[in-house]
Amino acid sequence: MSERWTDVRVAVVQAAPVVMEREATIEKVAQLTREAAANGARLVLFPEAFVPAYPRGLSFGVVVGGRTDAGRRTWARYNANAIEVPSAATDALGRAARESGVYLAIGVIERDRVSGGTLYCTLLTFGPDGRLLGKHRKLKPTAGERLIWGEGDGSTLPVFDTEIGKIGGLICWENYMPLARMAMYRKGVELYLAPTADARETWQATLQHIALEGRCFVLGCNQYVTKAMYPADLEGLEDLADAPDELCRGGSAIISPLGAYLAGPLYGAEGILYADLSSSAIAEGKFDFDVIGHYARNDIFSFAVNEAPQTSATDIRDAEAVRDVQEETLHLR
Repeated sequence: MSERWTDVRVAVVQAAPVVMEREATIEKVAQLTREAAANGARLVLFPEAFVPAYPRGLSFGVVVGGRTDAGRRTWARYNANAIEVPSAATDALGRAARESGVYLAIGVIERDRVSGGTLYCTLLTFGPDGRLLGKHRKLKPTAGERLIWGEGDGSTLPVFDTEIGKIGGLICWENYMPLARMAMYRKGVELYLAPTADARETWQATLQHIALEGRCFVLGCNQYVTKAMYPADLEGLEDLADAPDELCRGGSAIISPLGAYLAGPLYGAEGILYADLSSSAIAEGKFDFDVIGHYARNDIFSFAVNEAPQTSATDIRDAEAVRDVQEETLHLR
């Protein structure tokens, strides 16, 4: 466990993006980050796919064996509002983190900067100096998400060792993958980020299980979205005709290493949850259960992660780009 932190206030932002509008959503991110920082937060988490949207309810004109022209145009609009890493959009997000002096973690739709034709559901993490610390691409999009997002690989499974603790996590239903969770635990995660699009009550059990299993703090973060928030000119809105007005009710929460709610769950509104965390709670939790320590039984079980990029040309260039933007940010300081 990191020796460099004792107590820290964190914030989980339950909000809606300006759907399908990248720049307007980033402006909203900056405003909400400032609000969280003004209330003492040093780590601010936004939901899965916050920029430019989690396209809940849209079919993109697809049935098995067929696509429509309108669906292609909807996907092209989604693609156009996605984020390349690095880009002016990541510069703006880094600036929001720097101006508020916080660690900022946010779910975005990342556009492959080489091909331009593959999107990833990605978690970006920025330091309080505005530097992009790194990214995690969702390993396995769920159900219909596989239509619109590519798969990440083991090269983007970071845990960042910071002065406020070791920060890492997984996106939505990746958290049902036991070996993916173990990868986080093996890297010593203390502040476990779990941005999601799952608003079911059963998701709360998953958040509590992770906290108990990893003996870490868990920050669960979801959007609050209604049909009225979708742009009126978006092709494919007919897909939502029978959907409830409240498309995603939220369910964000902050949970202790012993599975207790410190904040939330919040349903039915936008809002920011806060909690004051103490590293001593992690030590207290690991007194009787340490998943990578005295409960690991390494004499019986073995574990390995392939962290090599699996699409080398693209991922190597992405890795170089991340290093470039980190170096450029440091030069600007």
